[in-house]
Amino acid sequence: MRNIEKDGVVLARHITQADWKDGLSFFSEAADGIQVGAWKYDKGVELKRHCHNEVPRQVVRTHEALFVLRGRAEATVYDLNDIEVAHITLEAGDILTLLDSGHGYRILEDGTQVLEVKNGPYLGADVDRRRF
Repeated sequence: MRNIEKDGVVLARHITQADWKDGLSFFSEAADGIQVGAWKYDKGVELKRHCHNEVPRQVVRTHEALFVLRGRAEATVYDLNDIEVAHITLEAGDILTLLDSGHGYRILEDGTQVLEVKNGPYLGADVDRRRF
């Protein structure tokens, strides 16, 4: 896993399939606005049933996680002052979590498929984002 940082602030985390370990692995820190983990188990393993408690949380920024299903893409990560910090080439199987950052993407292969997950609720494009 590679953290993309500036001035001690983690802007993004790039996770590859090589980072997956046996069992349950979490790649996020407890304080991250989006939690990302991976399962790697053999047949027959059962995970104990559960539900999540209702816990009030204050959301101040949208965070997102991308999972590249197929193809390749390039992500550019910016700090919150719109200054470019990193270019990351994402391959099939990679995960990118975007925390306190700006970002943009360029698709590198035809048919690229990316699953994007964000924290909600979604308040609409005019409230949730600022283009730069």
